[in-house]
Amino acid sequence: MSLRTFELEIMRYDPDKDSEPRFETFSVPCEEDWVVLDAVNYVKDNLDRTLSYRWSCHMAVCGSCGMMINGEPSLSCKTFMRHMPDKIRIEPLANFPIERDLVVVMDDFMDKLASVKPYLVAKEKKAVEDGSYLQSPAQLKKFKQYTLCINCTLCYSACPQYALGEGFVGPAALALAHRYNLDSRDVGRSARADVVASNEGIWECSFVGACSEVCPEHVDPAGAIQQTKIASTLDYFKDLITPGRDK
Repeated sequence: MSLRTFELEIMRYDPDKDSEPRFETFSVPCEEDWVVLDAVNYVKDNLDRTLSYRWSCHMAVCGSCGMMINGEPSLSCKTFMRHMPDKIRIEPLANFPIERDLVVVMDDFMDKLASVKPYLVAKEKKAVEDGSYLQSPAQLKKFKQYTLCINCTLCYSACPQYALGEGFVGPAALALAHRYNLDSRDVGRSARADVVASNEGIWECSFVGACSEVCPEHVDPAGAIQQTKIASTLDYFKDLITPGRDK
């Protein structure tokens, strides 16, 4: 099998040595079925052992191998080399501080994810021996799409509103909040509202839709945010009519 050689321009940054990021170019012979992650692994294994980046499953499940590939937020394990030009620029995800090379600092995303209470808030706690919280297939269908998020943060890298750095909670966190708000077993909607329905939450979204375009699992966080805006608006008017009602 003939190998095709690619030039990989990879951003490098060592906080102990570099005052700012720089690019380093590597020539990589790639097989037909390789993805970008395979090419980066080749660099790590054969050309420069100091290269730092994240990856785990190689199956588009863990979400950890997100990178900017020719300016597009992408999962490197899902981007085939055969579809790429001979020269590829690889950078860490945009809109995040760079920790080292292709590794970014995820603290802000993790804090915002936790702020929306991304877990089931049940009306009554059940003991294990009492069985599961049951629901029908129709009830599951209402929110199943939003369970597919793998927290890859490609949507944050593509979001122009998050790029402004003004506190926007962001697409993935708001989509996950919507997932639990739609769950028939959950009663935590009002508890999430202080964050979700705040100025830094859904109302900060300008509906560019870039988050949904780059989502590798087709979660459609932009759609989730707009649906939450509608629900929040209905809540507002219902509260005017019936103050103190249960949401």
